[in-house]
Amino acid sequence: MATVESNASPEQPEKIYLPKTSESETLKKIRHTTSHIMAMAVQKLFPKAQVTIGPWIENGFYYDFDSPEPFTEKDLKAIQKEMAKIIKRKLPVIREEVSREEAKRRIEELGEPYKLEILEDLQDPITLYHLGDQWWDLCAGPHVENTGDINHKAIELENLAGAYWRGDETKAQLQRIYGTAWETPEQLTEYKRRKEEALKRDHRKLGKELGLFIFADVVGPGLPLWTPKGTILRTVLEDFLRKEQLKRGYLPVVTPHIGRIDLFKTSGHWQQYREDMFPMMAEDEDAAKLEQGFVLKPMNCPFHIQIYKSDLRSYRELPIRLAEFGTVYRYEQSGELGGLTRVRGFTVDDSHLFVTPEQLDSEFLNVVDLILSVFGKLQLKNFKARLSFRDPDSDKYIGSDEVWNKAESAIQRAVETLGMDHFLGIGEAAFYGPKLDFIFQDVLDREWQLGTVQVDYNLPERFDLEYVAEDGNRKRPVMIHRAPFGSLERLIGILIEQYAGDFPLWLAPEQIRLLSVSDEFLPYTQEVVQKMRSLEIRAEVDTSRERLGKQIRNAEKEKVPVMAVVGAKEVEANSLSIRTRASGELGTIAVDEVCQRMQNAIANFEDF
Repeated sequence: MATVESNASPEQPEKIYLPKTSESETLKKIRHTTSHIMAMAVQKLFPKAQVTIGPWIENGFYYDFDSPEPFTEKDLKAIQKEMAKIIKRKLPVIREEVSREEAKRRIEELGEPYKLEILEDLQDPITLYHLGDQWWDLCAGPHVENTGDINHKAIELENLAGAYWRGDETKAQLQRIYGTAWETPEQLTEYKRRKEEALKRDHRKLGKELGLFIFADVVGPGLPLWTPKGTILRTVLEDFLRKEQLKRGYLPVVTPHIGRIDLFKTSGHWQQYREDMFPMMAEDEDAAKLEQGFVLKPMNCPFHIQIYKSDLRSYRELPIRLAEFGTVYRYEQSGELGGLTRVRGFTVDDSHLFVTPEQLDSEFLNVVDLILSVFGKLQLKNFKARLSFRDPDSDKYIGSDEVWNKAESAIQRAVETLGMDHFLGIGEAAFYGPKLDFIFQDVLDREWQLGTVQVDYNLPERFDLEYVAEDGNRKRPVMIHRAPFGSLERLIGILIEQYAGDFPLWLAPEQIRLLSVSDEFLPYTQEVVQKMRSLEIRAEVDTSRERLGKQIRNAEKEKVPVMAVVGAKEVEANSLSIRTRASGELGTIAVDEVCQRMQNAIANFEDF
């Protein structure tokens, strides 16, 4: 794992580690039991409430209830108070194994129809967990031995939400109560601190404040609209990667947003990925029945394959590296959407490399080198590599064991050659090939998948791709799918939160703002701005006519990296009084020197 070096002094307290539930058997037991305690407390305070499911999640737990009374924030406090009483009673947590018939009898006695549905789906043996002799639920565990094993000061009920039974919009709407539970009160305090910091950094909030993007109901959920500032940010990122790619021999291409269904049947997406695709567009009912029509593309790879296949290739042409900022569309469920990090239409910095088997290892290493270079420029330093391999027990993958083993071996060799810390993610592979995924950990220790590299022997086979080898025979190329950014939308959402909206100079949509002491100096500021723009410096003038102090505060609030104050002295000396967010007051500097220093800083990815 690549990590940021700590600058903590010996006097600073040691950082409190907050494990996920899946990483701690102790937390799993605590959170599972706490969810039962919450359900018991709810049913005591609200006897008509029926329980459904109550699992642990990575930072806590939840329980869904069908209650005729809508819960309120005030109710959460009462429920938490009742939970503390249950914990203090030190009730034993007792596991009981019963027959299916006995479980059904007891559930019918309670009048809990949701539990009857759950029972139908359970495998034998049927186990119940009791809190003393006061309350029980169907459950497989694990749990603590006694409610007294839980620290009631390390628990907090967080919020209310709506949920459909079984996630089906046609079924009953339930009330979900989310909570969190930890081993110690100190962990809870740190968790709450991080939550507060996350709210401050929330890209949806900052994106609106900084004027980067919007969502409009009339357009549709999960479909962001980019404002001029946000579009500049996207363009800067795209231009940065385009230049890096051109240096490394990538060839730009552009492909359409829709394609025939047959294309995606050949690739396997229609069979394996159909639920995540937007519905088919057919000319009439007969065409729809025959599955003859068009779909919005969920992936760019079948289009790039057609460009490769448009001509017979020689081994001398390989590797061929086709690159596109291609917008794709996924029909995400509305409940899964979240700002820019989960959207329905997003742009992928997609590239597909067509290589000979002999070129595979070196090209894979070159792709990883590009991704690491990109991360370095973006100051994304805390990440780890996941070897996303197939689950041999799953039937969702296409292709033979032989080609999967070859592809997975290529990725394994690459990480070993580079000496990269990595971990195995069984079942995380794409349906057509294994991946090397880069999992980034942000300033709040949340994990995000960004760059990815995939080795693919299957699509070349399915599309019958060939090249003429040195011996004159036709051979099959290998494909490498790669995207250093991944989704551009997700990357920008993560960067907004990582930088708290305070982008580095090279990336900032507005790099310098000129602030005029009075209107008489505005012509001078406009001249300077035009000069800076001609040098590709993103400069603006504050024309609000506010007092200087308010102009400075506005620029600070909008996180403009450099401010330049203009008064009579600056006009006379053809200079600017510079103030930066990174270094504070820098004094009066000649305009030409400001321009030169800004150009150098931008080119070298540095502060002014």
